[in-house]
Amino acid sequence: MSGGGTIDFEIRPSSQPVSATEREALLANPGFGRVFTDHMVTIRYAEGKGWYDARVEARAPIPMDPATAVLHYAQEIFEGMKAYRRADGQVGFFRADANARRFAQSAHRMSMAPLPEELFVSSVRELVRADQEWIPTSAEGSLYLRPFQYASEVFLGVRPAREYLYCVIASPVGPYFSGGLKPVTIWVSDEYTRASPGGTGAAKCGGNYAASLLAQAQAAEHGCDQVVFLDAVERKYVDELGGMNVFFVRKDGSMFTPELNGSILPGITRDSVITLAREQGRQVEERPVTIDEWRDGARSGEIVETFACGTAAVLTPIGTVRGADGEFKLGDGGTGPVTAALRQTLVDIQYGRAADPHNWTTTL
Repeated sequence: MSGGGTIDFEIRPSSQPVSATEREALLANPGFGRVFTDHMVTIRYAEGKGWYDARVEARAPIPMDPATAVLHYAQEIFEGMKAYRRADGQVGFFRADANARRFAQSAHRMSMAPLPEELFVSSVRELVRADQEWIPTSAEGSLYLRPFQYASEVFLGVRPAREYLYCVIASPVGPYFSGGLKPVTIWVSDEYTRASPGGTGAAKCGGNYAASLLAQAQAAEHGCDQVVFLDAVERKYVDELGGMNVFFVRKDGSMFTPELNGSILPGITRDSVITLAREQGRQVEERPVTIDEWRDGARSGEIVETFACGTAAVLTPIGTVRGADGEFKLGDGGTGPVTAALRQTLVDIQYGRAADPHNWTTTL
């Protein structure tokens, strides 16, 4: 038994772990989100009982009744975070406490029982402790961690569930976009929206991503890598990409990004970028941004770089923006110096290669 907040974790090692030889072969080219480690964490919740039965056990299918509430009413939330093999050989985490807070905020919005933040952090640490041999040592390789929680009560009725299952699984990953860091092409969706005022846009729930898939498919049909959504009311303000926040860089080096308005996910990478940019002496504004301002600024040369950011892809430059009314490019269509510098600074902190004055990183 090992400590985990107010609950002890029962450790049940897998009886059939992947062999070291097979694991090494899988880690040579893991891709993103298609290779998984030997174990998972599970914790259960019942109304009147609270959180209980915390385990680290062999990763396996989860039995589910056809009337399980999540299948019918979509009470589900998740997080995305990483564990890193640091330069000194230790295993590091980046702002796990921020993921824990956002997970609890998402639970509140979805009317779900919130997992205590200290238990969230303990759960990811316990899983990484069990499966740390799965952390890639390749450049920018990491162990992607997926905590999630869903309504596990068996019932048909529109109300908050009284039982939940919380899990954490892990996947060794390489770069999110194959081919390394290169500018992506973005499709502006003028037909579909991701979120609306009063909706669930600020929560990290599966429904938000399901709502983006048709627009993402439309983007692919137009030769684009990702989709960017506009606001649901006026269809003129930039919200975010299908799964990433977005930043704009002016020719004087100052930056701006859409403000958090309840429809935009409060990205942890977004918050980190704002802090790092301001430390570099850059002015960073959080305010409404119209698609016209983006287009006109790119064409006039006032906006020289745009990048998307998130846990999976870190910082990704946007080279071309395409829509029903044509397209425009950012700068020379390559990776701009501000994007590259901010990305390198953030990655160096995550991998323990640079000083961490904000105490964002912790080790196992």
